[in-house]
Amino acid sequence: MVGSVICFSIMDICVKWLDYYPIGQVLFLRFFIGFIPIFFIIPKDKIFSFYKTSRPGLHTFRAVSGALAIIALFFGLRELPLADVVSLTFGGPIFVTIASIIFLSERVGIRRWSAVFLGFLGMLLIVQPAFIDLNYYYIMPIIFCIGFACVAISVRSLSKTEANYTIAFYFTLLCTLLGLSTFFFSDWAMPTPLDFLLFFILGLCGSIANLLLTQSYRLAEASLVTPIKYLSLVFAIIFGYFIWSEVPKILTLLGAALVIASSLIIFMRENKLKKQIITTRT
Repeated sequence: MVGSVICFSIMDICVKWLDYYPIGQVLFLRFFIGFIPIFFIIPKDKIFSFYKTSRPGLHTFRAVSGALAIIALFFGLRELPLADVVSLTFGGPIFVTIASIIFLSERVGIRRWSAVFLGFLGMLLIVQPAFIDLNYYYIMPIIFCIGFACVAISVRSLSKTEANYTIAFYFTLLCTLLGLSTFFFSDWAMPTPLDFLLFFILGLCGSIANLLLTQSYRLAEASLVTPIKYLSLVFAIIFGYFIWSEVPKILTLLGAALVIASSLIIFMRENKLKKQIITTRT
């Protein structure tokens, strides 16, 4: 889990650093390079059939939701303080709870409703610059959370019949094609050797982070490894300060604390109910 948090943090830094390249080009290289780790987890006896599926529609929904989420995340990382974006992404479980009610007709008790309210209060504290400075980019991490919720709902269903590498393959393929399609509509640029190295690190870290995240839940109790995810806020504060001179506001830290508390309450409740915990970030 610590390795996953480090890889996600490195990915976020690379996306923010490479803000002078078009979003479509960043998206393409992130996922094109991200194919490499995926092919290493495909069993040898499935190498010619791993892509076969009987649920192409749900794969498409999961991939489109994930693509919209990652694009919104990239925009947010470019335009907002790193700590603000990372704090808002912790709100994913809040939207998963709401999506479970709408799409799966799940019954939610007072504890999880209280956690949802607490989480929204925390998010409002973090996005207050959107109202004061009219910085509408703060909606991007929230769009990410909504996309994450759609991903979580679809993965809960897909994981019953589909292998992890199949789900990851179709998501990566769609994002690669989506990024490539922007070639004719934006000014792609040939990366410098240093920038290409950063793109390579970005692609590898993005895929490896999700694989490590999933593996951590296989090898240890979810209640043990889940709180470690929130170390990413510490990394965001440190890197944001030393690289971009970003100093997190008190309201951001207070809001992040509420969102983290909300997410932990939801997680512990779902863990107690023995529900499947969705681990993938996008």
